[in-house]
Parts: sequence; structure tokens; C-alpha cells
Amino acid sequence: QLVESGGGLVQTGDSLRLSCEASGLTFIRYTMGWFRQAPGKEREFLSAVSWSDNSTHYANSVKGRFTISRDNDKNTVYLQMNSLKPEDTAVYYCAAEFMATTETIDIQRVDFWGRGTQVTVSS
Repeated sequence: QLVESGGGLVQTGDSLRLSCEASGLTFIRYTMGWFRQAPGKEREFLSAVSWSDNSTHYANSVKGRFTISRDNDKNTVYLQMNSLKPEDTAVYYCAAEFMATTETIDIQRVDFWGRGTQVTVSS
């Protein structure tokens, strides 16, 4: 089970930190990541942190503004979001893929999804 928290309503340029706590899985064996889905759009990959070496990967749309990290002792993955823009408005989902072999998460291979947390950025 994955449970996200930290979403909310902010203004352009503000920051938010999302958290995703995992339970019922061997956290250290999962590549963890974040996706988002805006109304009328497909779910979009944002970032992932590898299970094997903690390497990180970002979509171009968030590179330089978002930072992913994980705390294996707390079974938690974080997404620090800075310089938020109105186009970042979406529901943000945590995802887990078991022993992913690539540096991203394949949406077709996600083993667990969180329920999502709403992020709204006003202009």
C-alpha cells in the first residue's frame, strides 16, 4: 500500500513536498517514482529513484525544479517541488515497480499505485 500526502493549493513560484509512505512491501527492492495526471490528460511520468543504487531520473518538464529522494528506514519516498507553475496542477501519484531494470518506471509495469494527492497551483 502506498499513501501520499503533502498536496495542497499554492501560488506560482511556491514549493511543496510530497511524501509517499509504503507498507506491505519490501521497500528496498522497489524503484519508487511519481506520476501526475491533469484533467483530460494521460498520466505522466515525473521522476524515479532506483532500488539498486538510488540513482534518479526526471522528465524534462520537471528537471531542475523537482527533486526525488527516498528514506529506506522510513519506507518513504519524497518529491520536493520548487518553482511551481499553474501547469503543474494535477493529481500526483506515487508508484512502485519491483526491481526495475531501467532508470525510469514503466507505467505498464507498476506494481503498486497510491491513491493520489491533489496539487493546485494558482496564477
